[in-house]
Amino acid sequence: MTPLDPLLFGEIDPPQRLLMGPGPVNAHPRVLRAMAADLLGQFDPEMTGYMNQVMALYRPIFGTQNQWTMLIDGTARAGIEAALVSLVAPGDTVLVIDFGRFGLLLREILTRIGAVIETVDAPWGEVVPMEAIAAAIARTGPRIVACVHGDTSTTMAQPLDGLGDLCRAAGALCYVDATATIGGMEIAADRWGVDVVTGGLQKCLGGPSGSAPITISDRAADHIFARRHTEAGIRSADSVDGAGPRIGSNYFDLAMIMDYWSDKRLNHHTEATSMLYAARECARVMLGEGLEARYARHAAAGRAMSAGLRAMGLTLFGDDIHRMTNVTGVFIPDGVDNDRVRAAMRDHFEIEIGTAFGPLQGRIWRMGAMGYNAMKHKVLITLGALEACLLREGFALPPGAAVPAALEAWDA
Repeated sequence: MTPLDPLLFGEIDPPQRLLMGPGPVNAHPRVLRAMAADLLGQFDPEMTGYMNQVMALYRPIFGTQNQWTMLIDGTARAGIEAALVSLVAPGDTVLVIDFGRFGLLLREILTRIGAVIETVDAPWGEVVPMEAIAAAIARTGPRIVACVHGDTSTTMAQPLDGLGDLCRAAGALCYVDATATIGGMEIAADRWGVDVVTGGLQKCLGGPSGSAPITISDRAADHIFARRHTEAGIRSADSVDGAGPRIGSNYFDLAMIMDYWSDKRLNHHTEATSMLYAARECARVMLGEGLEARYARHAAAGRAMSAGLRAMGLTLFGDDIHRMTNVTGVFIPDGVDNDRVRAAMRDHFEIEIGTAFGPLQGRIWRMGAMGYNAMKHKVLITLGALEACLLREGFALPPGAAVPAALEAWDA
């Protein structure tokens, strides 16, 4: 085999692109600096101290007092899979609140687990009314209710106040995927009464993909520990397995992961040190800004983006009342080439915007303003660039209207 020329590939030097799609977004510089810190051994006292700090930092972000608030190593989907495979045993009935692509993802994962899946659905662009959820719980008698908080495929945010009460009354546990909203919209795990919530860093938290924050209620932890089976190579003489069915994944076994994050320090895996540094700094940036200020900034960015798009004569997708603050869907005008506009945004302005999935593919753009990018000037630059690209396509719009409309909406 011919040896590879070490000069064939140069040093990584990506363009300074402004990521204004549905995620990932540009990471906060403080997060990138934190990731450059030296590595530590996984049970070094400094390292376990950082782990404990992460647990404390993410409790207010999740809106919880849950002891079991920590990280799953992997992308946001790692958190989703860890939650579902640890909560759900084959044959369990799970009710999925489905209003977009990521509700379909929950169903996909649950199918692989072997769950009996029931759904309560809403058309893409709407959310599921709480009365319909209550009726579905009464009809199906689920062991678990699973829901996405904000589905970036449809840009809708599902209201969750009252969901936990419905689940507890039915004896069900409740899981929420908050990947797209954590850090930008309020997460209120305790007030909602939900049992497990997972997230990701790469959207409103302003970090890189690769670590999934999670919080687990005591009720859910008891359910998971009842399925505990510590692997042979790391179990101690006093290890006691649960009576429930073994969790179907070793890597995503939350019983062992919780023991790793506890004072037991079970040697289940080697923590992704640089990602822990990133997650820690994401939380420090957010709490330093203040939760209410953070949510208000994302709301202002969403208002400004929506107002600017409408000022260009474009039509937004979905229900205004339940629109996520950090992602806005907008219909691609008739006669405008989707790919050519997105390429022009990238090539002329170094700005990325998103396209869509499934029934919305080729029909809408998804414009994000989240985390480090939920800033006034970045929204205005993006709107100005889109206006220029649409004019080049021959789309008739009132020139110069988008930015003033966005400025006014930001301060509304």
